[in-house]
Amino acid sequence: MRPPLPPSPPPSRPLDRSKLLAARYKAAEARPYLASALYALTVVPSDGVRTMGVDRHWRCYVSPAFVQATPVVELAGVWIHEVAHLLRDHHGRAERLPAADQRDPVRVNIAQDCEINDDLLADGLVLPEGRMEPRLYGLPTGGLFETYLQAILTTSHGPDCGSGAHGATAPWELGEDGGPARVGPVEAEALRRQTAQAVRAHQRARGRIPEGWARWAEELLEPSVDWRRALSGAVREAAAWAAGAVDYTYRRPSRRTPALGGRVVLPSLRRPLPRVAVVVDTSGSMGPEDLAAALAEVTGVLREVGVGGNRVAVLACDADVHAVTRVRSAGEVALAGGGGTDMRVGISAALALPDRPDIVVVLTDGYTPWPDETPSRRLIAALVGDDPPAPPAWVETVRVGLVT
Repeated sequence: MRPPLPPSPPPSRPLDRSKLLAARYKAAEARPYLASALYALTVVPSDGVRTMGVDRHWRCYVSPAFVQATPVVELAGVWIHEVAHLLRDHHGRAERLPAADQRDPVRVNIAQDCEINDDLLADGLVLPEGRMEPRLYGLPTGGLFETYLQAILTTSHGPDCGSGAHGATAPWELGEDGGPARVGPVEAEALRRQTAQAVRAHQRARGRIPEGWARWAEELLEPSVDWRRALSGAVREAAAWAAGAVDYTYRRPSRRTPALGGRVVLPSLRRPLPRVAVVVDTSGSMGPEDLAAALAEVTGVLREVGVGGNRVAVLACDADVHAVTRVRSAGEVALAGGGGTDMRVGISAALALPDRPDIVVVLTDGYTPWPDETPSRRLIAALVGDDPPAPPAWVETVRVGLVT
């Protein structure tokens, strides 16, 4: 648990609440499907925030100087911008990024602003100058921030919309326990669903809704299977299962040993971290973008569950094993190969490693023979592509969607 932050000092000038709330009313009147979410935000005046920002508890931090200098029509656009971060669960999605991206909240925030602002501008909303847009980076409109992120370079100058956007706690936030009323995760999810239903109802009644909001509502109300979460869950479960094994060790004597007067040394129980092998199908039928995305997800999950360094072996394999490397991230993997396909060779090589893995993850398009019987270790197949053939029933399977 992160330590509580000190309370923010009171703002040096009074906040023009009448102007700010008039802007919120204007935003809710123009976009009625967002009204419930807009009015769920709690206003917190702060000199620390440059413009406006939100935390993950739906508190909206507002600079009195920014409100004074900004026309009501632009403030209305900023209200919608900030609530969009929370409705689109940007902080939750940011937590699923690779660790290196999570450590770069400015870059993440820029990508998130690009996702939001192109919809807002196309919908006729007015935003202050200096806004982030996909066109500034040579990117197409209508994308998600995860797809924009890789094209945006690291910079120290950029927006800071708070932990409700990029996930990192800003210095001007009140923290977990301080400050006024906040919205919890269950209430936040209810607000998202209520807003999505309002978007759909508005679309049916009037027929016009920004494309980004329509897509968001459709995905929320009728979600497709999130392969990233499914794959994460499968690897987490397998890692927990492997880590559940315990053994005795004399390297660290039991805490009960002193009670025996030193005459007998009792062993203690140890819970070893699981070793993992990732077999990557590098045959000619594999698409490199899908493969790289799935591999990045697996290494991210392994890092989260504490399996890294020399405990993760990656084997590049088509009809033969071309390389065995121990990695900490997907960027360290060399994907050699390009011939035929036989993942049985890679699975056998993984199980023959000197440090035998507890879990074997196979990334493949499924066009491969499989072992005739269950191996002695946990096996997970991450199937890449549109319609991969199913492996034997005893193989734990996750279908990996196409990268968009």
